[in-house]
Amino acid sequence: MTVMTSRIPGFHNLEIPERRERIEVATEDNPGRLPIELANQMIENVVGTYELPLGVVTNVRVNGVDRLVPVAVEEPSIVAAASFASKMVRAGGGFRAWADDPVMIAQVFLEDVADVDAARTAIEATADDIGAGVDRACAGLVARGGGWRGLEFRDLGDGLVVVHLLVDCRDAMGANIVNTIAEAVGERIAELAQGHLGMRILSNLADKRRVCVEATIPFEVLGGEAIARRIEAGDRFAHRDPYRATTHNKGIMNGIDAVLVACGQDWRGVEAGAHAYAARDGQYRSLTTWTVRDGALHGRLELPMAVGTVGGATRIHPGAKRSLAMLGVESATELAMVAAAVGLANNLSAVKALMTVGIQEGHMRLHERSVRAAAAAREAALEGGLA
Repeated sequence: MTVMTSRIPGFHNLEIPERRERIEVATEDNPGRLPIELANQMIENVVGTYELPLGVVTNVRVNGVDRLVPVAVEEPSIVAAASFASKMVRAGGGFRAWADDPVMIAQVFLEDVADVDAARTAIEATADDIGAGVDRACAGLVARGGGWRGLEFRDLGDGLVVVHLLVDCRDAMGANIVNTIAEAVGERIAELAQGHLGMRILSNLADKRRVCVEATIPFEVLGGEAIARRIEAGDRFAHRDPYRATTHNKGIMNGIDAVLVACGQDWRGVEAGAHAYAARDGQYRSLTTWTVRDGALHGRLELPMAVGTVGGATRIHPGAKRSLAMLGVESATELAMVAAAVGLANNLSAVKALMTVGIQEGHMRLHERSVRAAAAAREAALEGGLA
């Protein structure tokens, strides 16, 4: 489903049934609930299910297309912050995003390679044959336009070598298929290198599969040039100091993870890749860049994003299927771009607050609702003799 607009003034003031009706999702109680029988098929030793609030980020427009973005998260203020910042970005034309082809890395690790140069020559000379073996191992993926895209040889020193097999996974996240591929051709690679075969596994540092999103916010929407320059200074702090960068990037992942959880994605893999990418030059840094120029604040976020719209939990989890239907994306690439946009929105809102009024004013106002709910639950338990 593609919505006509994600701009819904007063959405947070509506009652839950009215919100569902407004965004055209099913009106039955708690749509997307995971049946215990299905949960028992998904993982081991199941004893129950665990639920998170499912909300909607409004005002999001990516590459000219409006999106109502489902998010599953327990922390107050994340949804409000993303919706508020997306409204500001919307005034500057919305988010602009693009992404690499969905290429994943399968690693084949070798030990005790006596002649690394000879191993490199042998493997690179046989690359076409290795590629043919890769494509045989993923014939279904090749039929959908994916498959082998090349290899990289890396010398780790002391006779340790890793060969990266590059595989276009199309709309799959790709973990299972690239692991299968690595196991299918690993022995041949070890034979060519005359080394001992070690592990064969994907890398979650999916730096061949990056997504980039940008935003422009006019000064008047932010409240003036002075605020824009405060945001720029806050980002500069995160770029130079790893202690601040860690919290800065956590704020980005607040939004991204919430989208990925709602859509049944491996958010842990994306987290790992994002933090490794933030340290790619040897120091852990901000994943964003905010700069002031031409009468506006300009923001940019770039990170690896391995997600899928086919396979995995997206195939069986009713909540994930409903979320993807609400979002209306047609590919894994579109899902990555929307998730990154929400991450940039959360970052904008957080840095703006931190560099002006402080983070606690808005956050604690929303947090108080959780405190009141906990107190009410405690009182009900006491009245019922359950405590």
